[in-house]
Amino acid sequence: MKEQPGISLFILHHSAFIVSPSDMPFKQPRSVQVVLFAETLEGREFLLLRRVRSHGGFWQSVTGSLEGDETHAQAAVREVYEETGYRPRPDELIELGIVNVFEIAPQWRVKYAPGVTTNEEVCFALQVAKLDVVIDAIEHDAFTWVGYDAAIQMLYWESNRRAFAAVADLPR
Repeated sequence: MKEQPGISLFILHHSAFIVSPSDMPFKQPRSVQVVLFAETLEGREFLLLRRVRSHGGFWQSVTGSLEGDETHAQAAVREVYEETGYRPRPDELIELGIVNVFEIAPQWRVKYAPGVTTNEEVCFALQVAKLDVVIDAIEHDAFTWVGYDAAIQMLYWESNRRAFAAVADLPR
């Protein structure tokens, strides 16, 4: 069988079937952002992750879409683990009271159901010990811990800047 871009061939118990992208489940237009921070001798530091070049090459916080029937808190815990290796408990998440609604970039809309053009992102913070993190090389190629001023300068998305500002205002 000739391979076609975007088409997957599965063989199950000697039976083959073809799955096209239209048969795959769509991404939910609901996501989370989690700002990880640490209190250090130098002050409050923030974890930034750099997306791989093929996905923009920009600096951001932990982000990700909800899967299945996850709650926002469950998605936040899963994404933090997948993207950093930290294993938070849901009760460690700090709800920031920020919900960003933004337009999904045209090149990514194919991952969503037809007609879906906006995403709703619920923001959390998580205080952690400052450690080297285990990044998911498929999504990120670098990480850094920086102070607030540097983080704001490095962040690409305004929605990230809003969440980081809220974390900077949290009591110490």
